[in-house]
Amino acid sequence: MKIGERLKRLRMINSLTQEELASRADLTKGFISQLENDATSPSIATLKDIIDVFGVSMQEFFSDTADDENVVFGKDARVQATDDDEKIKVELLVPGAQNREMDPVLVTLEPGEEMDEQQFHEGEEFGFVLLGKIQLRLDDRLHTIKKDECFYFTSDKRHSVKNIGKTQAKILWVVTPPTFYY
Repeated sequence: MKIGERLKRLRMINSLTQEELASRADLTKGFISQLENDATSPSIATLKDIIDVFGVSMQEFFSDTADDENVVFGKDARVQATDDDEKIKVELLVPGAQNREMDPVLVTLEPGEEMDEQQFHEGEEFGFVLLGKIQLRLDDRLHTIKKDECFYFTSDKRHSVKNIGKTQAKILWVVTPPTFYY
């Protein structure tokens, strides 16, 4: 096990410099650097002081989460966020998006259906039209997007989507951070 690599990964995930981590754990920047490069080993007490900064238990730190992390999500993992009889269907493609950086969903709209307008919020949104033809409204501007085309915008605009085609429309939609409203 490479303790240094795990410490560095935790430090970077938490957006801390070596100096900031050292200060919070009452250590020196040089010692943190040596730990991250596996040039020295910490005592159990020192390791606990360091991982306490990240709010991680010893058990979590030493567990092999890389093997437990789901990478592939099949159709059975999807969570339907709308009722079956809705004319607009939203499926959460990756469970637990609130603990992730982005929220991928599959949106299906029957012909003529329009999603409720979303107010502006923080973040960015990307959509790829898998099927059909939609109209994206950003504030007062309209954009037509067809199958195999995509859209991207910052979420600082009011926005909504309408199926303007004669057939069902499907959109792979990704929002970051996870703020998808349905």
